Formats: sequence, C-alpha cells, structure tokens
Amino acid sequence: MSLTQIIVLAVVQGLTEFLPISSSGHLALVPMLTQWPDQGLPMDVAVHVGTMFAVIIYFWRDLWAMAVGLLRFLRGKRDPAARLAIQIIVATIPVLAAAWAFEKYVGDAVRAMAVIGWTTLGYGILLFVADRACMTVKKVEHASYSDALVIGLAQILALVPGTSRSGITMTAARILGYERPEAAKFSFLMSVPTIAAGGMWLVLKLREAHDTQLTDDALLAMALSFVTGLFAIAFMMRWLRRSTFTPFVIYRILLGAVVLGLAYGVI
Repeated sequence: MSLTQIIVLAVVQGLTEFLPISSSGHLALVPMLTQWPDQGLPMDVAVHVGTMFAVIIYFWRDLWAMAVGLLRFLRGKRDPAARLAIQIIVATIPVLAAAWAFEKYVGDAVRAMAVIGWTTLGYGILLFVADRACMTVKKVEHASYSDALVIGLAQILALVPGTSRSGITMTAARILGYERPEAAKFSFLMSVPTIAAGGMWLVLKLREAHDTQLTDDALLAMALSFVTGLFAIAFMMRWLRRSTFTPFVIYRILLGAVVLGLAYGVI
C-alpha cells in the first residue's frame, strides 16, 4: 500500500467511525472508487483499533470509574459505574458471537457497492425517523439491562458495510428514548470491547503473517486514525448537545443515492 492510501484510509476511518455514516462502508468504497487494491480486513481492523484508543482517551474518566466500580462490585459493593460496565458487556456479547459466524459463513460477500448503497440509504432514513419521532428523556444512568441488550443486538446489523455501528446503536438508543449526547456516549463506550476483540484478532493475524511491512503500515494507520478519531468524537459530542442527526441523514441519503447510481450503472 502507498503512503497516500494509508493516510486516506486512516483519515476516513477516524472521521466516519463516530459520525453515524458508516466507517466500514466508507472503507469498502475507497478502493472501489479510487481503483486502489482492497486494503483487506487486517488494515480495516487496524484503523478501527486506532479509533478505539481515541474513545479511551476521550472517555478515560468514565472508563476508569467503570473499572474501579467493577472491582468494588466483585467485593460485594454496589456501584453505578459497575452497573454501566456490566451493561456494556451485555451489549457486546451478541455482536462478538455474530461476528464469528459472519466471518465464517458470510465473509466479504456483502462488501458490494449495491449493498453499501442500500444500507447507507435505508438506515439513514431510519435514523431520521427515530430522531424525530421518539422521546428525548433518558440518560446513560437510566439504562436498563434490557436496553443494553437491545442496543447490543442492533450492533449486529453493523456487520454489513454501510449500516454504521455508531449510527445503528444511536438509532436504537433514540428509539428507546435516550437523549442524543447520551445515545452517542453509550454507543462510543460500547465500541471499546467490540474493537478490542478485533484488535486481538489483528495481533494474531500479524503474527501469523510475519510481514513487517504490513505491521508497519497497520501501526501508521492506527496512529493516524487515533488522531482524527479524537477530533471526530469531540465534534460529535459537542454537536449533539445542541443539534439533531439531520445533517448526517442528508449526507447518507445523498451518498446512498450516488452509490446506488454507480452500482446500477445509472451514473
């Protein structure tokens, strides 16, 4: 891979992972639209790991409180932060099981332009409906275990490129009545264990490959996606405190229409 391709992939991932517009869809579209060779799943995972570290830095106080809370919980003491940590675990288990089955039985079959176009368009409209029609009353501390499970199950849909992990989990949270910044916060915290599991897979793949160039490329991409991801989180959290998801919906509809036009030869 050229340095230009690595930079583009890292920046695309960093900007799109935390905006509800699908990082996986954009990563799949990059080689399709540029005629670059497909970067492959290891590089996709590498840039996701970079954005995971961005979440850890931005939400370090929440994550530290959750870790301390779990220790207190193990000693028999009740702690709200421990409750949130357990909810994040509950929300993560379904997607980890589904990801294993998805890789084994589906693989790259859904990395097609038409699929990305339809998911980008369809789930964008769903986000708009959920954001406009549902109540805005709940905060993360009001989350129940059933809410966490529903949001976790929604995350499975993001295994199909174009859906958007952050987008579909925020959509589910909005349907359940969570405030926009709270929906984003829960979504971002959920990304840590999910991407961490992918990171462990990446380490195993890099060790098996014995490819120093691939390892160097992955580390560079990881660092660049971390920086851009940190800016994207800060922007998204600030935006949702005063605005709606509508601009992202408009972008998804326009992108979905263009991608479908390309896929079906209309454009």
